[in-house]
Amino acid sequence: MKQALEGIKVLDFSQLLQGPYATQMLGDVGADVIKVERIKTGDIYRDMTFFNKWIAGDESPCFMAWNRNKRSIAVDMKSEQGKDIIYKLVQQADIIVENFRPGVMKRLGYGYEDLKQINPSIIYCSASGWGDEGPYLKRPGQDLLAQSISGAVMTSGKENDGPVAIGTALCDQVNALNSVYAILAALFYRERTGIGQEIKTNLLSSAIAFQMQDYFTIQNLGVPFERPNSNIGHPGNAAPFGMYGTKDGFISIAMCPWSKLMKALEDDTLNKYDDAQILYDKRDEIHGEVEKIIKTKTTQEWLDIMLSFDIWVAKVNKQSEVEFDPQVKFNNTFVEIRHPKAGKVKVTNIPFTMSETPGEITRASPLIGEHGEEILSELGYTEEEIADLINVEVISVEKVK
Repeated sequence: MKQALEGIKVLDFSQLLQGPYATQMLGDVGADVIKVERIKTGDIYRDMTFFNKWIAGDESPCFMAWNRNKRSIAVDMKSEQGKDIIYKLVQQADIIVENFRPGVMKRLGYGYEDLKQINPSIIYCSASGWGDEGPYLKRPGQDLLAQSISGAVMTSGKENDGPVAIGTALCDQVNALNSVYAILAALFYRERTGIGQEIKTNLLSSAIAFQMQDYFTIQNLGVPFERPNSNIGHPGNAAPFGMYGTKDGFISIAMCPWSKLMKALEDDTLNKYDDAQILYDKRDEIHGEVEKIIKTKTTQEWLDIMLSFDIWVAKVNKQSEVEFDPQVKFNNTFVEIRHPKAGKVKVTNIPFTMSETPGEITRASPLIGEHGEEILSELGYTEEEIADLINVEVISVEKVK
């Protein structure tokens, strides 16, 4: 069965998270993604891990997570022979993705205007921290920094907690989604007109955009959000919206008519709070009163009771529990694939289905330059020429020992 982006070639110059996630998404739906890496050392993310632990000795779970469905070629981008290889790849490419600091690709001779001369229909996406101009141009751009400047760290947690970082690199991932959104729109436009274009995305704009509802409210009502002192789930929401401790864990309760929750809790003393303004003004007090009741039963007991009243409720899972959740298992959210060095590894599956052109995970993350010989052969290089390029260290190829 064909895939949606079959026949589309992507040159991926990106590193770390936001760019690689964008290109991985394109690879998941059939694009041929060629990851252009530094010789020998590769993507910076290959040298980073959590807990100081590695897969198969020296493979980074951080890198492996965002680089499936790609081929790798490791090239000395500054050498003349390396430039010749990249320019030949550009002639065949449809999409370029890079997330170096603004100006780096241009200095190397790989800016949009440079590559447009080689391939006028190229779609060129640059992802940065703050944008390619402005007062923060020379600052390093990173997810936590974007969370901070965008105000996102002040939307979670309790009033006296200080800033609370989102527990995943959400700004990187949202910007990756925005990059893919723009790339696919540009690809559709090119299909109709034959005209390529340059795309620029940045962490800060994406971080603010995913708080769109909050900022619309603040700017148009003139009322700032104030974080609660309890586990109310959003600084703008009234009780009971939030998380509650049970006898053996936690549950979350979303939008819920107060009268319905009172019936489930079987406590008439809560009647005094049955007013929309009171539910907001006294939300911390109410949360405490509700939690006293909820702590008397187990998570499963409350799920059974509340779901029978059609209350919007869910168990709060630890990350170690998620793969065993019945709906997660039913959705086939985690699958196993084979890595050339690590053997079988578990990965998060493609998060959507398509009836005619389904996505597919066909490759684990590549070793550094693993596909360099294969890619150069496709460009017309002979075996002798490829061997010479390896010998003079224009490219490097990592093989499984």
